[in-house]
Amino acid sequence: MRPIALALRALFIALVFALALARYAAARLLGRGREPAARDRLRGDVLASALTRLGATFVKLGQIMATRPDVLPEGLIAGLAGLQDDVPAAPISEVHRTLAREWSFDARRLVADIDPAPLAAASVAQVYRGTLRDGRRVAIKVQRWSAARHIEGDLSIMEAFARVIDWLPGMRYVSLPGSVGRFASALREQIDFRIEADNNRRLARNFDGDAVVRVPWLVDELCTRRVLVMELVDGIKPTEVQVGRRELAQAGFRCIAKMVFVDGFVHADMHPGNMLFTRAGEVYLIDTGLCAEIPREMRKPWSDTFLAVALGDGRRAAELFWGYAPVVHGSDFDGFARDVAAHLTALRGRPIEEIEVSRAVGGAMGILRRHRVQVDPIFTVVNLAMLVAEGIGKQLDPGFDVYAGAMPYLAEAALLYPTGTEPTRPAGRAAARQAEDRA
Repeated sequence: MRPIALALRALFIALVFALALARYAAARLLGRGREPAARDRLRGDVLASALTRLGATFVKLGQIMATRPDVLPEGLIAGLAGLQDDVPAAPISEVHRTLAREWSFDARRLVADIDPAPLAAASVAQVYRGTLRDGRRVAIKVQRWSAARHIEGDLSIMEAFARVIDWLPGMRYVSLPGSVGRFASALREQIDFRIEADNNRRLARNFDGDAVVRVPWLVDELCTRRVLVMELVDGIKPTEVQVGRRELAQAGFRCIAKMVFVDGFVHADMHPGNMLFTRAGEVYLIDTGLCAEIPREMRKPWSDTFLAVALGDGRRAAELFWGYAPVVHGSDFDGFARDVAAHLTALRGRPIEEIEVSRAVGGAMGILRRHRVQVDPIFTVVNLAMLVAEGIGKQLDPGFDVYAGAMPYLAEAALLYPTGTEPTRPAGRAAARQAEDRA
């Protein structure tokens, strides 16, 4: 029956996208989306609606697409950025069935109580408040009974579609099967909670000894492939922090800067909801299912790129973007370098308190997109983390300066990683030096 079920699901997916296309065409006929920016936003809204209707796999796909401003236009990103994965909670009987399958009798005896009302419910998992027999309060994350099976089916269909599309004229350069394969690998990791537990433990080791930055402790005996049990964090919004706001802003940034520049192990699903603040003045990192490791040989190039942007060295930044990009479909490096330099020069003329990473990165991504320079996905992950650091930092301290805060970590990274891999395609000064060396 599974092949039949997959075929019916594929037809449903095709129907949803066909209806989305018809909705977009009707909106254009009614006069919406006349300007390019408005047209991109319309496309983003229509696509987000279709992905939401298709469920968890496609919502995750849209959320990942929203982190690629070097590939997708700003309006489309804006439409996808609002994707939410909130669904009605599964019956508590289903939750207990999963727990009975995942926990041994002895493990189950460690839990005194589970609140039947979920703290949060999504397509893949639900989170419940619980109490252990020793009195500790915990959060219990339980995977939905059929989530893994549904996601595997959707991924099989997506991989088949990608192989078919790859045969179409002009589509081979997009490398769609490879992109879908990377997405499938990431999503499969997210539905194995043992990987999230390992990520949690690694981040906890990295921040061991930090007086403010925390990672929730785990109850190892209760963590399985489909269940995760950890410290329940009573978090508050940045706007609710009453005292020590500047210190907390610095701690939140320190948390992200250390991951990005020093450890090279980054929470890859950074958004304000995954960084919790407490009334005791602590910062907690949660929901660590998706983490990314910056290869050691790429840590110097990444740090150099951020430093070039921070210092407004447009030519150097352009060389680094161009040289380390996995894919470059354009050929006009000099034009690309002029655009990057002009963008950073315009920012450099403004007061430091008005310069925002979001504006600097957003403009740079638009230039990358126009010149068809695709950056490594890890670059977008760390940029997203830096944007979150800036947003939260400025909520707590309006005068917060991301660039100044990053400098000590860039200096530490320079000592830790003095060398890195050579660029794939030297350009500008690097190309000239290479030519001299050959001569």
